[in-house]
Amino acid sequence: MAYPDLHAFLDILDQKGLLKRITTEVDVRLEITEITDRVSKQGGPALLFENVKGYNMPVLINAFGSMDRMQLALEVDTLDQIGDELIKIIQPPELPTTLIDKFKALPKLAQLSSFLPKHVRTGPCKEIIIKDKPSLAHLPVLHCWPEDGGPFITLPLVFTKDPVTGRRNLGMYRMQVFDHQTTGMHWHIHKDAAEHYRLRGDKMPVAVALGADPATIYAATAPMPHGIDELLLAGFLRKEPVELVKCETVDLEVPARAEIILEGYVDPSETRLEGPFGDHTGYYSLADQYPVFHLTCITQRKKPIYPATIVGRPPMEDAYLGKATERIFLPLMRMMMPEVVDMNMPPEGVFHNCVIVSIHKKYPGQAKKVMCAMWGMGLMMLAKLIIVVDADVNVHNTSEVMWRVFNNIDPRRDVLMVDGPLDALDHSSPLPHYGSKMGIDATIKNASEGHPRQWPPDIVMSPEIKELVNRKWQSYGLGNTK
Repeated sequence: MAYPDLHAFLDILDQKGLLKRITTEVDVRLEITEITDRVSKQGGPALLFENVKGYNMPVLINAFGSMDRMQLALEVDTLDQIGDELIKIIQPPELPTTLIDKFKALPKLAQLSSFLPKHVRTGPCKEIIIKDKPSLAHLPVLHCWPEDGGPFITLPLVFTKDPVTGRRNLGMYRMQVFDHQTTGMHWHIHKDAAEHYRLRGDKMPVAVALGADPATIYAATAPMPHGIDELLLAGFLRKEPVELVKCETVDLEVPARAEIILEGYVDPSETRLEGPFGDHTGYYSLADQYPVFHLTCITQRKKPIYPATIVGRPPMEDAYLGKATERIFLPLMRMMMPEVVDMNMPPEGVFHNCVIVSIHKKYPGQAKKVMCAMWGMGLMMLAKLIIVVDADVNVHNTSEVMWRVFNNIDPRRDVLMVDGPLDALDHSSPLPHYGSKMGIDATIKNASEGHPRQWPPDIVMSPEIKELVNRKWQSYGLGNTK
């Protein structure tokens, strides 16, 4: 049974002892961040701050801050099963070639269409409607880090519509609160919402949902292909469609069971200095010009929860949202590159700075072919470092990966340097959004790749001796660890 809303997920976290309710008074300026940072670094629970100084609305944070909670949020035993299930729908084991095969495929297509959003007349997000002088003043928006340009809404679900096709887009873009009626809208030039903004000649309607069911929150962060509705992914994850209601002042639809809805617009002719912001890179992203969101209406529940997250030096809560993307989209990558075995986007690389991939290598140059193919796949174009290893290397053991990198490469032969687009948050590139990227081929080489010498085998103990020592281990008096 899908979580209908954030409250239902909160109840489950509470029942399983994965939520800590904090009744001590706390301040939205820096204090909540410091508490959450300590808890998240220790792998601690979700936090519900019930006594926020100056506000009568609780703040939920770190709800996705562990692999267990991420799996619980998406209602799976392992995140890998989501991608495997998705592949079975879009690429069945046998392609339908005969008429009978096509009829057999119809139920799967019908199942996929059943996950499309469902429109309803009203919902809990409409319990209170404020059109006359709506204000952000009652929201406990966090001022996260000392040098931040101001308070930031950090977990917004931002809805826009393509002005040409009318297709909906859902993304997550931070929003700096400038005053009670305006915020920044930090969408990067590579994102779909930014494209909608560029295409629009006049004021563009925008709606922002704060708090939704966990699958919809995750879907807002997912790197979906251009033109594919993120709410279809949310419905697939929930196994139920997301219910939508029409906004009051803009021509958009939003989750009916959200906590708070902010309606408004951005004007393509208007930008404002936004930032700095303590970002997920562990550094402050610099202030720059970004669009301005103007508030026209607020709708909300009678007793809403304000959802938030903080980002900074990893690992933090966003690491687990990123890991969900890694596992869910890995089978799709394998569909296009069958040689791929596994992938790791370590939190230390803040996901767009390092991707480690293992492959079944069959021909010379295959590792470099994989690098180039990955740089051509959607937002993977922003990956600054791609490391390719052989199929038997555990990509999630970074010590093993680094051992292979440090010992298996000839820099001139095995390092590929290219220029291309980079993430807007990359502070090390000489130019914004553009710079160099590196691929490292740490696979085994032979003469076909310019290595005429014999490649030495790994040092591995014989199975017979390993079994002998296992049997005799207790007699050595060395403890229980084998």
